[in-house]
Amino acid sequence: MNAEIVAVGTELLLGQIANTNAQFLSEQLAEIGVNVYYHTVVGDNPKRLERAIVQAQERADLIIFTGGLGPTKDDLTKETIAKHLGRKLISDEAALQTIISYFQKTGRVMTENNKKQALVVEGAKVLPNEHGMAPGMFLKIDTSHYMLLPGPPHEMQPMFRKYGRSAVLDQLEAKERIESRVLRYFGIGEAQLAEEIDDILETQSNPTVAPLAGDNEVTVRITARHQSEDEAVLMIDEMEKRVNERVGEHFYGYGDTSLMRELLKVLEGKNLTIAAAESLTGGLFQSEMTAVTGVSTMLIGGIVCYSNQSKLKLCNVKEDTINNHGVVSEQCAVELAENVRELLGTDIGISFTGVAGPDSLEGHPAGTIWIGISLKDKPTKAFLLNLAGSRNGNRKRTVQYGCYYLLRELKN
Repeated sequence: MNAEIVAVGTELLLGQIANTNAQFLSEQLAEIGVNVYYHTVVGDNPKRLERAIVQAQERADLIIFTGGLGPTKDDLTKETIAKHLGRKLISDEAALQTIISYFQKTGRVMTENNKKQALVVEGAKVLPNEHGMAPGMFLKIDTSHYMLLPGPPHEMQPMFRKYGRSAVLDQLEAKERIESRVLRYFGIGEAQLAEEIDDILETQSNPTVAPLAGDNEVTVRITARHQSEDEAVLMIDEMEKRVNERVGEHFYGYGDTSLMRELLKVLEGKNLTIAAAESLTGGLFQSEMTAVTGVSTMLIGGIVCYSNQSKLKLCNVKEDTINNHGVVSEQCAVELAENVRELLGTDIGISFTGVAGPDSLEGHPAGTIWIGISLKDKPTKAFLLNLAGSRNGNRKRTVQYGCYYLLRELKN
């Protein structure tokens, strides 16, 4: 089955909101073996929408529409589709009762145009909206399939997951299991990773392997099809092993995770505490850490030592160290990490010092950064970064590298 996603809404064309619905649906459809070849965005105009429908019918078995199901006059998606297909719009009683109940519960006045949201295309399978008012629809006419979904992502996504996905699966002739796994890598670019596994990418068929550049990292999605779920998982396991034989030193986790989340898992599992001394990052490492729930048993605290004076007075860095080596140095990073660990009585001390930019410091160009890691009963290490990017981009990448290096040290 080939699909086209048609997003309806002038606000999308004006750039007022991003079309995240198409991204979500493409990912969901790929997981069940449906190919998405086109994304279309059309404004709230019935003539242009009808032309988009005609064009989509020529190149897709399944057309999924998002948006335009609301109560206002510019919400014309189902009206236009019903007219194009020669079908009536009828009121769905269950949807209407849901809308009425909502207004009764909230004590708001229900206007006549709210009833419009309960209208559905005659003959369509109704997809309940458990997070809003307008129901979705699924309709099959001859060999063409039509799905109408609400525009707000918080309504559309749960509706598709619970009702839309199964409606599509019921239409697929092949009942293969589609299994996917996302691997996450840091410290390697997309181009380098692709080059390392070039022969795998060139010869792939089933499973498929797809690298994708992310936020200073790379993800690899492995997707396998098989009649048996267990066999599909086994195929993914084997492909993951092949990929990680080449780039495994940069692998850090699966799925929707992050370096910080993986670091906290290790800290919690080993019952370790940590303290941070942050110069150029200005508390960003601790902020990222405390954005995750349950860190109070791991993060004891930290010191933002942005100035030389604070490094001397708050973190006990030796004056000779700053005079002889500077603050952008291995020696300063080591002392910061060791001293903050001792000051706060933790198992781990981590430090960040260097030049975020845009100006140079102590003769070092922007992006020259040292990360110190002090583990109890182990020699302290310092890692040098030479980053190229904006000031805030360098600060964010520094925090990511801090997590990455610390993860490596804790797993060794």
